[in-house]
Amino acid sequence: MRQAILFLLGLVFAPVPLYAQVPFYDLGSVREIRLYFSEPEWRARLDSLYLLGDNQRLIGDVRIDGTLLPGVGVRFKGYSSYSAGRVKNPFNIDLNTVDPEQHYQGYKKVKLSNVTSDPSFLRETLAYAIAREYMPASAANYANVYVNDTLLGLYTNVEDVSKEFLRTHFGSSDQAFVKGNPTTVSLTGDNANLSDAPGVDSAAYADLYSMESEHGWGELLQLINVLNNGSDTVATVLNVDRALWMHAFNYAVINFDSYVGYAQNYYLYRDDNGAWNPVLWDLNMAFASFRLSDASLYWNGFNIAQAITMDPLMHFNSVSVSPRPMMRNLFQRPMYRRMYLAHLRTIIQEQIVEQRYSTLANELLDLITPHVQADTNKFFSDADLLNNLHQTVSGITDYPGITQLMDQRAAFLATYPGFSGQPVLGDPAFAPAAISVGSEVTITALITNADSAFIAYRSAPYAAFRNMAMVDDGAHGDGAANDDVYGVRFVAESDLVQYYLYAENATAGSFSPARAAHEFHSIQTRMAPGDVVINEFMAVNGGVVRNEVGEAADWIELHNRSGRTLSTVGLHLSDDPQDPTRWELPVRTLEPGAYLVIWADDHASLGELHADFRLEANAGTITLAYDDTTVIDQVNYSVQYPIYSTGRYPNGTGAFRELPPSFNAMNRMEATREMDRYLMVYPNPATTELYVIVHEDAPFEVQVIRSDGRIITPAVERTTRELIRIDTRTLAAGHYVVQVRTNEKIAHQPFVLIQ
Repeated sequence: MRQAILFLLGLVFAPVPLYAQVPFYDLGSVREIRLYFSEPEWRARLDSLYLLGDNQRLIGDVRIDGTLLPGVGVRFKGYSSYSAGRVKNPFNIDLNTVDPEQHYQGYKKVKLSNVTSDPSFLRETLAYAIAREYMPASAANYANVYVNDTLLGLYTNVEDVSKEFLRTHFGSSDQAFVKGNPTTVSLTGDNANLSDAPGVDSAAYADLYSMESEHGWGELLQLINVLNNGSDTVATVLNVDRALWMHAFNYAVINFDSYVGYAQNYYLYRDDNGAWNPVLWDLNMAFASFRLSDASLYWNGFNIAQAITMDPLMHFNSVSVSPRPMMRNLFQRPMYRRMYLAHLRTIIQEQIVEQRYSTLANELLDLITPHVQADTNKFFSDADLLNNLHQTVSGITDYPGITQLMDQRAAFLATYPGFSGQPVLGDPAFAPAAISVGSEVTITALITNADSAFIAYRSAPYAAFRNMAMVDDGAHGDGAANDDVYGVRFVAESDLVQYYLYAENATAGSFSPARAAHEFHSIQTRMAPGDVVINEFMAVNGGVVRNEVGEAADWIELHNRSGRTLSTVGLHLSDDPQDPTRWELPVRTLEPGAYLVIWADDHASLGELHADFRLEANAGTITLAYDDTTVIDQVNYSVQYPIYSTGRYPNGTGAFRELPPSFNAMNRMEATREMDRYLMVYPNPATTELYVIVHEDAPFEVQVIRSDGRIITPAVERTTRELIRIDTRTLAAGHYVVQVRTNEKIAHQPFVLIQ
C-alpha cells in the first residue's frame, strides 16, 4: 500500500499485507494451515454450530504458511464427510469475518476437505486439475491442517466458488448465482435437477437451491421453464457449451455425485449476457467412488464394471427416473449430441489415451505420500494409498483403481457410436493481417469429411459468441467452390476477434480448437505505444471525487488518443516497474477519444474498476503494459499533493504537470493557470482545514493573517517545498490571507473561510 503523508501530524503508514511467494493453490507443494482457538472445547463448539445449521462460526486465528490472519470465522462443512466428535472433520474458514478487507493472496475463504471417500487421496485434486483444462473450475491442492499446533492430518484445499472466482471466469459477480444444494437429499427424488415439478412459486424451490446472490429466483424459474418446455430457445438462457462440457466431464470420469446422480453439487451463474453457466463442485467422489445412482437405468446403484461401460447418452437412449432436463432436453438436438460427444472425445483423448492424468496422478502421489503417512487420523491405510491409483480398495464400498477404471473406460468409449468419424479441421487463416473496427475480416480453414460448418466469434472477452455459417462456394475468400476450404466474412467491431470453428457430418462433430469454447483462436491488432496513454492521476486525493464507499481514493485515468476503437484485452496496470503486469485491466472497448478511470484503492471487492494496489504519495511509477510486458505508456512521478492532479497538458499529448483535477474528462488549458502560482491554497473557500504549497526551496515561514494585516496564527517554519496543513476549525468565518516570508520576499494569497 502507499504511505499516506500528513505533514504537521507526521507520517502515517498503512499496514502492508504479506503475500507468500508460492501461489496458494500451487499443485507442486503442500500448504501448512494452523488454526488457533482460545476456547478449550473448540471441537464441541463447532459440532454445536454445525447442528444448528445456520452457518454460524467460531472466531479464531489462522496462520497460513507462516502468515498470521487474526479474527477468522470457522465452521465445519460437508454432508456425508462430517461426523460429530470426529477428530478430522472438514473446515470452512472465512478469513474476513472480523476484518472485511482481510484476505490471503486475494482469497477470502479456505475450504478444506477431510478425504473420507478416497483411499488414493487423489480423486478431488486430480479431477479438478482435469476439469480446469476444459471449463471454469476451482483450483485444488493439499494442506496439512493443525489446530492449536496439533496435526489433524492432510486435507484437500479447494478454491471457493466466490465472487472473485466469478469475476475471473465470467467478468462479473453481481448477477444471479445459485447452488444446486438440496437441504435434504432424497435418494429417489428430484433434488436440484432443474425440473419444473415444484410449480411456479419460487418458495417451493427454496429447499432445493441455495440462492448465493441477493436476487435471482425469477431468472432461475425462467431457466427451469425453458429447459422443461422450450428446448428450441434454450441457448438464450443457458450457456449450452458449458453445460455440455460439464456433462462430458462427469461421464468421462464417472463423477455422479453431481447433477447426474442425486442432482446436486453444482453452481449456476447468470452472466452479463443473460445466460446461465454451470460450475462443477465437490469432486471428492469422482472416478466412480460414488455409484449409488445414475437417475436412469442404474437408478438403484451400479458396480465398477457398469461404471466402465456407462452409456454417456443414458439420459437420451434410456429413461430418466427423475427428470434431468439439462441433459435429456439438450440431447434431443442431434447437433448438441455431436458437440457433447466431441467434448467427451477431447477429454478421453487428451487425458486418458495420452496418459496426462496418469502422469499427474503419479506426481501428486509422490508429493503427498510422506504427508499421508504422517496423518494418524486418515480413513484408510498407507497400503490403500499406494494401491488405489491402480487397484480396487475395499471399504464402505469398493473404490476402483483410478487407472484401472479410466483405461478401460477409454477403450469402451473408443467404439461408442459418434465417438469417431468426425470431420478434420485444419489450422484457420485470416485476412487482413491487421484488423480494425469497420473492416471486413475473412477467415478460412480446410475442413474435410464435413456436411456443414460454422464459426462462433465475438469482439470482447466474456461476450456471447455469435454463430455464422462457413461455406465452400468460392465466394467467401475460400478459393474454389467444393475444394474443402470453407470461408466466412464479417465486419470487425473491435481490434479483437476471438473465435472457434465447428464442423459436423451425419456421424460426429469436431471443434477447432478442440477445447472450444473454453479455449479459442484469437486475432488482435495490438495498439502501439502511445495509442492509449496514462492521461492523469491522483496519488493523494483531496476529496475531488470519491469511490463507491465514499473514500477519497487514488485514481488513474487512461485516454484513447488514437483514431480507432481499441480493446483493453491483455493490458495491465502496475505501480511496480519490476512487475508491469501486476493487475489486469477489465475488458473495455474504448472509442476514439474515450477515457477510462481506474481506482487505485486496493479494493478489488468493490468491482472490476478497482485495482489491487494504491499509489505511492512520495514518488512512484505507473506502467501500462501488455501481458508480454510490452510497455504502452509509463510515467515516473515525484511527491504528490491533494491540491492537484498530475496530468498531460495539452490533453493526451503533452508533458505531465500539475493540474486541477479533471476526472474522466479533458485536461483543459484555462484550468492550468492556478498551478503556475508561487503560492497555492486549497480548498478555497475552506471549512475545517487548509492546504498550502509553496514553490520555494529556500527556508521560509508561513502564517495566516487577517485582510487588515493582523496576525492570526504563529509562523510555521519550513526549509523546502512541501505540503502544509493548517487547522482552521478555531477561526471565525471571514476573509483571510496566507503569508509566506523568506529572506528576500513576501508573498500573499487570500482565501475565504466559511462555517
